[in-house]
Order: sequence, then structure tokens, then C-alpha cells
Amino acid sequence: MQNTSPARSPRKPIQKRPTYSIEAVDNALQLLQLLRDGGALRLKDAAAELGVAPSTAHRLLAMLVYRGFAVQDETRRYVPGPAMGVGPAGLGWTRLLRTLAQPHMELLSARLNETVNLMVRVGTKVRFLATVEGTNVLRVGDRQGTVMPANRTSGGKAMLAELDTAMIDQLFRSHNAEIGGDTIDDDEYPAFLRELETVRSNGFAANFEGTEEGVSALGIALHNKRGAVVGALSVATPATRFRKVFDAGLLPALRETCRQLEIDIAANPAEEG
Repeated sequence: MQNTSPARSPRKPIQKRPTYSIEAVDNALQLLQLLRDGGALRLKDAAAELGVAPSTAHRLLAMLVYRGFAVQDETRRYVPGPAMGVGPAGLGWTRLLRTLAQPHMELLSARLNETVNLMVRVGTKVRFLATVEGTNVLRVGDRQGTVMPANRTSGGKAMLAELDTAMIDQLFRSHNAEIGGDTIDDDEYPAFLRELETVRSNGFAANFEGTEEGVSALGIALHNKRGAVVGALSVATPATRFRKVFDAGLLPALRETCRQLEIDIAANPAEEG
């Protein structure tokens, strides 16, 4: 005989609140950014990223689990929890990309004494995965973890330029774009398309105070061995110094760095994208 009584929902175990307080708010926010952009994080890697003891990283991660911002999978890795509200960047290998890019970024930053950024595009936005700052007193600061409109940043425009017009229309002129607040106005859109055409022709994009007053940048897209875009590198400088840095060889230095990094990307068997 069929049981018609209502089925009981499985009772979820009650999370026990950690008995310690969290003072390192910045560390906790960095962990959130790492989870969001990388999709998975091991305890030892979290400790290394923050430069803290594993016990400290464990306490921070435990609080994120308690608040629903992280959960542990079957391999004990921490992954984004339901409270994150947004998935990872869509590249399961973002941590590898950062690892491959880091020495190239450090060399370029040392050569130019300016700030170098690594970013990926997620829809209409770019996420800054890593930053290496220059040593000038007046310099562009750390952007790691920052999310910005792709159509305003140099690296974002370099990546957008490799999409076809139909996809650009979908991103910035569709009903979904209107709902998300990403629509580019009618009077600005033709100029934006012309700019992307110029970027496509030149192989690089520029940002002259488009995201922040007093900051300019040059960006170039990164490709895998199949020619697909997997990210971008940019060099950001104070606007007052951009012309001097550009004339001193900014573009060829950035191009060579991207070329060398693409060789490493193509040679890595774990490369996706």
C-alpha cells in the first residue's frame, strides 16, 4: 500500500559557531576574492596567499563556512558557498594562470617600474586576478580582486575586441544588458565599436582615465595555443606619466611579456580555456 504521508525533509546539521572573533577583515575579504575567482582553495594555499599560519587561515575559512560563503568538497578543498551569489570566473585554471603569469609580471614591473595587472573577462566585467606594483612613490595601487566594467579597462577592451559584433551586441545592447545595467547608450555605442575595431587592428587597447581619475593603462589580450583569449595583461600608470612611459618602450615591453607568457600557457598540459 502506498504511503501518502508527507515526506520529511532531511534535517540539516546545525553549524556550530566558531568560538573566536575575526579581526583580520582584510584577510577574510581576500579569501572571498580567491574563492570567487579561483573556484577552489586548499588550506595550505590560503595560508600562503595571506602569508599567515595555517591555523589562522583555518579560523578564517571556518567563519566563511559558518556564514555560507564557503563549503568544503569531498577532497577537503574550500569552494564558493551559496552566500557568494556569483560563481567563479569560469576558468577552472585561474590559479594556474596566476602562477604562470607571476614571474613575467614581476619582470615587466621591474623593467618599467610601473604596476602590472592580470585579469580575466566574465561577461561584461573583468576580474583582476593579480597585481605587481611598481616602486615609484606615485604609482597605481593593488587591484587584485577588483571587478570593473570590461568596456572601461584597457585589458577588458583588448579581450572584447576579439569577439564578433553579434556577441558585443548581446553583451551591451540586449534586454539582459539593460536589466544588468550594462547597456552602452545609443550616442556612445558607435564610437565604442569603432574603438574596438582600432584595438583589433593595433593589437592593444588603452584606457585614459576611463576607470579612475588620474590613471591610464595599456592592455593586451592573452591567448592559449588554440588562439582563444584566456585573459589580459595591462600596465597602469599615473596619467601624468603615461606618455613618458609609453615613449620609453611600454608597448614593445608589454607585447614581449605577453608573447613569453603565451609560450608558457601553451606548453602547460593543464591549460584550458
